[in-house]
Amino acid sequence: MSGERLRNFIGGEYVDAKDGRTLEVVDPSTGEAYAQAPVSGAEDVDAAFRAAAEAFPAWRDATPGERSLAMLRFADAVEARGRELVEAESRDTGKPVQLTMEEELPPMVDNLRFFAGASRVLEGKATGEYLADHTSSIRREPIGVCAQVTPWNYPMMMAVWKFGPALATGNTVVLKPSETTPVSTLMLAEIAAEHLPPGVFNVICGDRDTGRALVEHPTPQMVSITGSVRAGMEVAASAAKDLKKVHLELGGKAPVVVFDDADVASAAQGIAEAGYFNAGQDCTAATRVLVADRLHDEFTEALAEAARGTVVGPPSNTDAFYGPVNSAAQLERVQGFIDRVPGHARVLAGGSRSGDTGYFFEPTVVGGLRQDDEIVQNEVFGPVITVQRFSDEAQAVEWANGVRYGLAASVWTQNHGRAMRMSKALDFGAVWVNTHIPFVSEMPHGGFKHSGYGKDMSMYGIEDYTRVKHVMHYIGA
Repeated sequence: MSGERLRNFIGGEYVDAKDGRTLEVVDPSTGEAYAQAPVSGAEDVDAAFRAAAEAFPAWRDATPGERSLAMLRFADAVEARGRELVEAESRDTGKPVQLTMEEELPPMVDNLRFFAGASRVLEGKATGEYLADHTSSIRREPIGVCAQVTPWNYPMMMAVWKFGPALATGNTVVLKPSETTPVSTLMLAEIAAEHLPPGVFNVICGDRDTGRALVEHPTPQMVSITGSVRAGMEVAASAAKDLKKVHLELGGKAPVVVFDDADVASAAQGIAEAGYFNAGQDCTAATRVLVADRLHDEFTEALAEAARGTVVGPPSNTDAFYGPVNSAAQLERVQGFIDRVPGHARVLAGGSRSGDTGYFFEPTVVGGLRQDDEIVQNEVFGPVITVQRFSDEAQAVEWANGVRYGLAASVWTQNHGRAMRMSKALDFGAVWVNTHIPFVSEMPHGGFKHSGYGKDMSMYGIEDYTRVKHVMHYIGA
C-alpha cells in the first residue's frame, strides 16, 4: 500500500469508498497531513459485512490446525515486514521508530503466534454421563461475524488483540481503526490476505459515524471496542437493542501505591517509564501515584528528576523515550488539565508544550493533590503523573479504589504480606508488584467498573470469542 490516498480493504482487496468523502491523516510529530483516508458510509459497511458473512462458513469449518497454520504464516509475514509496519505506525502516531521496533513489534508477533496455538486447545467440560442413559458433550463454536473498533494509541497492537482471538476461533471480522491512525491496520489486512481466505479479515476506515454504523448493523453477532468510557457506553447501549455480545476495554486511571519500604531510585525510574511510555497515552499508564508519608518528599523529588531526564522527540530520534500526543485536540486536552490544576497543587516538572512543531508535551509531575481533584479522578491520557500523600494502608486502598476506573494498579513494597493484601484489596483487573505495565500473551488484560468487561490476550480472551453448546445423546437400550 503506497501513495497518499488510502482505501478500504474488503474481501481480500483494496476498494474505494462509495461516496468519496475523506479525512486527513496527520503526522503528529509535524502537524502536517500526509494522506487522505476514506470516510466509509452505510454502503461500505454493508459491503464489508457481506464479505465477512460470505467467508464465515468456510473459515468456521476449517480445522483448528488449518486456521492455526494460516495464522502462523501470517505472523511470520508480519515479522518479516516489521520495519515497514513500524515506520507506518510511527508516521501515524509519532512514536520513536527504534523503541517501537523493540517494544511493540515482538509482543505483537508473539500475540499472533499465541492465538494461533491457542485455537487448537480450546477447553470444555469432559464428555460424560451426567444423567443416567445420557451422554453430554460440549461444543465450543465461533460466534460469527465480529465488528471491532480499535484506538489510536496502539493501532497495530490493539488490532492484533482484537482480530487475533476472533480469527483463531473461526470468526470473521470487520475492523475499523481510529480515523487518525489507519495505515498500519490496512497494511496488516493486506498481509493477512496472503494467508487467509478473502473476506475473513476486512478493514474499513471512517469516523465516529462509521463506527456507529458498524455497531448498529444487523450482521455482526459481537461488537468489540477499545476506546473511551463514553464510546463504550454508546456501543453497549446500541448493541443491547439487537442483543449483540459486547467486549469493552475502556479507560483507566491506574493507582501506583508506593510504601515507605520501597527502593526510591528504582521505583521512581520504573514509575516514570511506565507513566511516560507512549506519551502516557495508555489506559494502564502509571499516572496516579500514592506515596507513604515518610517517603513522600524524597520520592517526589526523585520522580520529578526522572521526568526531567526523560527525552521527548520525533520518530527518528533514537534517544527519545516518547513522541508527540496524538493530535492537536489531544494536546489541548492535556494542557487543559494542567491549566486547571487547583491552587493547593504544584507542577513539579514539565507542564507545557515542548517546541512549536508537532504535538509534543513535556514529561510532567503534579504534586500536592487531593482525592477529589479533577486531574486525580479523570483520565488525562498524556505524559502527566500526579502524586498524593497517604498515611496508612487503609487510606491507600480507599484512595486507590476511589475512582470510577478499574483497569490496572501497582504496589511497590518489600513486604510480602502487604503486597498480597493490597493485591486482594485493589479493585482492578491487573495488579503488578514492584513493576508496572508488562504484558504477556498468556495472561489476560481487562478491567472492572467503568474500564469495561471482557479480556484481551490469554485463553480468557479466546473464550470471549466463542459460544458454548451442550449436546446430549440418549444412549439407553
